[in-house]
Amino acid sequence: MNQREQLRFDKLYQQHLTELKLQGMAPKTISAYSRAVRRIAAFFDCCPDHLTSQDLKRYFAALVDSHSWSTVKLDRCGLQFFYYHTLGKQWEWVDIFRPPKVQSLPDVLTIEETWRLINSVRKLRYRVFFLTVYSMGLRLGEGLQLEVGDIDAAHRRVHVRLGKGKKDRYVPLPGVTLDALRRYWATHRHPRLLDFRPSNQAIHL
Repeated sequence: MNQREQLRFDKLYQQHLTELKLQGMAPKTISAYSRAVRRIAAFFDCCPDHLTSQDLKRYFAALVDSHSWSTVKLDRCGLQFFYYHTLGKQWEWVDIFRPPKVQSLPDVLTIEETWRLINSVRKLRYRVFFLTVYSMGLRLGEGLQLEVGDIDAAHRRVHVRLGKGKKDRYVPLPGVTLDALRRYWATHRHPRLLDFRPSNQAIHL
């Protein structure tokens, strides 16, 4: 795009980022929604504030051929946000497409297979981490954020802080997991951290 077009795009793009932050969007959402605006601007090589419905249909048709449906869905949501909050326009073409509903059964490991997988991990740090995440049904990020103070051995529960939806919750703590955590903590005895991260990536959780 020419210099004048680029300047207009840069101004709208920064406004878009500001609106995303003011709406309290999560960092991952801000990244995805802003990437959608950059992608469509690159596709047409112009500032995407005057695109027609036919332009959008052509864009999404090309996107479906080159990207996953999850990316298409995120771009649709990101551009809808851009039109509503940045451009102040009505989104008139919400039904441009409908992602297909895929109903497939996930591959589920048996308990025996899961234990064999966990026990095959050589490093104690990783073995205990995978046991913790699996036995309590935690997300990887939730497991990495656990601290010593989150473990309530007396009530056999763990306090998960700022999990999905930025909400706290308690999850049951199995005895085998508590024993493993105690053995692992004894290797470093940090007063606050469980220290699941590799030493070259160590950060204060």
